[in-house]
Amino acid sequence: MLLLNCNLEDDGLKNLLETGASVNAPPDPHEQSPAHLAAGGGLVCFLLWQLQAGADLNQQDVLGETPLHKAAKVGSLECLSLLVASDAQIDLCNKNGQTAEDLARSCGFPECARFLTTIKWMRSAKSLCDPCAPVLRKKRSVTSVENRALKRKCW
Repeated sequence: MLLLNCNLEDDGLKNLLETGASVNAPPDPHEQSPAHLAAGGGLVCFLLWQLQAGADLNQQDVLGETPLHKAAKVGSLECLSLLVASDAQIDLCNKNGQTAEDLARSCGFPECARFLTTIKWMRSAKSLCDPCAPVLRKKRSVTSVENRALKRKCW
């Protein structure tokens, strides 16, 4: 369960709210959206609000980093969880060729790196079995060796 800390007293976020910054418009020269700033600050409540307002969770800044990269760099497992649950692309690379998982590991957050590794593994396993679903749902009058092998692979 996410522990939401909704303290928006941070001056940068307060200024964004007061000026009415657009959800996806980069408010600074580094092309960081409010979602980038929220994820980079570990502010899951503000990030959730941005996502609900339609923020692009895969938007890249001048470094090629997404909000997922920002959350990984600061070790915010809560923001990572929210972004992953919102279907953020975990395999996007920044301009240095690093994924969020790479950044989490290099910045000293092994639990975040493990989390992203697990999600990547789960998504790839799911995509391998999705094509199997129509085959397995068919009524089987005769079970062939091929169908049993396919079923074992997907389950």
